[in-house]
Amino acid sequence: MRFRLAVLLPLVILAEPRDAKRGFREKVRCIENGKFYRNPATNAELAFRKKECAEYYLCIEGDVFPFKCSTGLTFDIRRQICDRSDKVDNCDISSEKAIAKPLLNTDEPICPTGETACGDGTCLPTELFCDGHPDCQDDSDEGWCDPAHDPNAAPPCDYSNCTLPDCFCSSDGTLIPGGVLPADVPQMIVITFDDAINDENWSLYQDKIFPPTYKNPNGCPIHGTFYTSHQYTNYAMVQKLWNQGHEIAVHSITHRGPEEWWGKNATIEDWFDEMVGQANIINRFGGVDMEDIRGLRVPFLSVGWNRQFLMMREFGFVYDSSIAAPVSDPPLWPYTLDYQIPHKCIGNRQCPSRSFPGIWEMPLNQITMEEFSCAMVDSCPPYFSENELYEMFMNNFRRHYDTNRAPLGLYFHTLWFKDKKNRRAFRKFLDEMVRRQDVYIVSNWEVIQWMQQPTPQSQMDSFQPWKNCPDVIPPEKMACNIPRVCKLFSRELRRERYLYTCKECPQTYPWIKNEFGLDF
Repeated sequence: MRFRLAVLLPLVILAEPRDAKRGFREKVRCIENGKFYRNPATNAELAFRKKECAEYYLCIEGDVFPFKCSTGLTFDIRRQICDRSDKVDNCDISSEKAIAKPLLNTDEPICPTGETACGDGTCLPTELFCDGHPDCQDDSDEGWCDPAHDPNAAPPCDYSNCTLPDCFCSSDGTLIPGGVLPADVPQMIVITFDDAINDENWSLYQDKIFPPTYKNPNGCPIHGTFYTSHQYTNYAMVQKLWNQGHEIAVHSITHRGPEEWWGKNATIEDWFDEMVGQANIINRFGGVDMEDIRGLRVPFLSVGWNRQFLMMREFGFVYDSSIAAPVSDPPLWPYTLDYQIPHKCIGNRQCPSRSFPGIWEMPLNQITMEEFSCAMVDSCPPYFSENELYEMFMNNFRRHYDTNRAPLGLYFHTLWFKDKKNRRAFRKFLDEMVRRQDVYIVSNWEVIQWMQQPTPQSQMDSFQPWKNCPDVIPPEKMACNIPRVCKLFSRELRRERYLYTCKECPQTYPWIKNEFGLDF
């Protein structure tokens, strides 16, 4: 559930004198593809031993260089990092299969206008490249789809053809919408939580983070965004949070692993099953209006390349919040995907390369603390004191507030709040923020509303999209006080699960391809 931006190497280079390395290439074959690999000659019976699983190699210009992970870590061939043994399941794979490259730039044209050559020279319509469906025999049309190789890549930002409320871009991502001066921008803070909503975190949400006494300067309660996964979620609580004005968004049905599956293996159908399926579950059993389910966050922040955004466009999702951005000072504002993303796609993430007009990306500006940076607060090192954590929050606040006032995102899993010093540090920070008359604690959707209608601080009391309090909830949409407790069998999980809802109990436990819980 965590996204590590700091690679878990320490790694140890097995340094040897140059003469000692002679003949090493004969022992370990060179695989020169620009990536680390394991010894392909390793006996299959020994592949999962600690020694073999921790060793890996890199071949540069015919020379093979050996490496070894630090004690207790093993090498993940897919993610190209050292990690804990329980996180690595591919010790029997020596290298990733090389994917053929399309013939994009040749001395003489191979294909007629409007077509592009596959790796084997076959010409296909250019529009078929990087569309999520392999069409070339060698799969080369889907294997090289970063912005540098996608023949249908989104163009750079064009200010003359990108205007609010439907389009927003800037060359480096730091431009303030509407040309508002920094001192006139209300500083927005976005607090989000991922995963299930239930008794384990309900008191935290209601009493510690979003108590009714915390108000924004316009007199309305502060709000957060909840990216909700399915298992263990109490949908009566989801409905109550929605009634209170919080944003309910999607975080998948299964939250399945491994994390690279989302970016590399999930098909467009998988994306529909997971994300649209969870939206249907939230609507049916959490009572949240479908038009209020606008955003999603991918598990592990493993953004799903163009396939994810093709699904989002077809279903009508308004925004994604899964792309972690490099540390930036000033930080980045959200942007629409009409044009190229204005920053690098960090790590081995699969960011979209094509244009998806009107879909917003709410990038995760990283929190910085000493030499560390982290997208999720709970992925920062855990050993800081209460005062150090408070200063971390304040320093990151100032990095936004004193520059371009881009929204400050604070992204959590609730486990972080189990530590008393963490709770105290964050409450101290929140107490400071709610006292300020130019700071608003809002949901991601409310950030988009402000960006679509940039309004100076002096006029925020009359900013209608945020003047929704007190919001009168119709009786049929009001959450119940005593929910139904549905004891249901799940064929997929092969066990019983409890579903809490104010609606009618389904016949079986909802899951992918059966989100309404029908008993076939």
